Amino acid sequence: MKRIAEAVLASFVLLALGISAIAFAQDKPVMPPKVLVASREYTKPGKSGTPHEKTESAFVKAVTDAKWPTHYLAMESLSGKNRALFFTGYESFAAWEKDTLATQKNSTLSSALDHAWAMDGDLLSETDGSVLVLHEEFSLRPETDMAHTRFFEITGIQVKQGHDQDWAELVKIVTAAYEKIPGAHWATYAAVYGFPDTTYIIFNPMQSLAEVDKNFAAGKDFEAAMGPAGMKKLAELSAAAIETSGTNLFAINPHMSYPLDEWVKGDPAFWKAKSPSAPMAKKPMEKPADSH
Repeated sequence: MKRIAEAVLASFVLLALGISAIAFAQDKPVMPPKVLVASREYTKPGKSGTPHEKTESAFVKAVTDAKWPTHYLAMESLSGKNRALFFTGYESFAAWEKDTLATQKNSTLSSALDHAWAMDGDLLSETDGSVLVLHEEFSLRPETDMAHTRFFEITGIQVKQGHDQDWAELVKIVTAAYEKIPGAHWATYAAVYGFPDTTYIIFNPMQSLAEVDKNFAAGKDFEAAMGPAGMKKLAELSAAAIETSGTNLFAINPHMSYPLDEWVKGDPAFWKAKSPSAPMAKKPMEKPADSH
């Protein structure tokens, strides 16, 4: 199938302020998939929003007509360079291969997807892809409710070569502090293809941007749970372990997604809503391309 993941890299202290999980199933909190296949589509100036949504509708129609069992999630950037992300979850690499081979063998679906790509490509300046694997040991309460998720903060961290132990200890002390804070949860993935080695991607789904305010406020609770000595240790480990970091904000686009029936049933007003004439405002101009 078409799609998956963005990884802009961020400091773990900021990352920990309310990080949550990405999950591809029911309208109730469930575990995220073990394997994420991801793609990024960078749109040309003036081609994001409604124009891109229109061409993406051809992909949605193709898989809907085929009643394809593999679903995907689409989102658009609210920070950084204009781009759309597409995520598909699998339980294993073998399942991904099976889905790919089945798509290739379905001549009607393959033809429709090729036609959609031809139209979509005229709007794009660049595309890339990556594959991520869930690391439960670096996650905290990673279940989430996809039916009611509307936004994602996507954070990534590239760990310095040879500093895996510093990273593991950093995650351990942060997790221990956040276990004391009700509602704190996140899912961490390791990039196995498409990003530099030792890159970790953290997903924070949100039902409202009011959660961003809440997460910043939770920073005081985090510092209290860590204590002065713990914060000093955190700073030392961050300096030792982290090579690069960054975070960006994205909004789910239901019209560019191929959602599970459970998501639609959980909130039909969102997933089946008519396409708005004016999408949520973005940056006033294009910014330089991300380095990741």
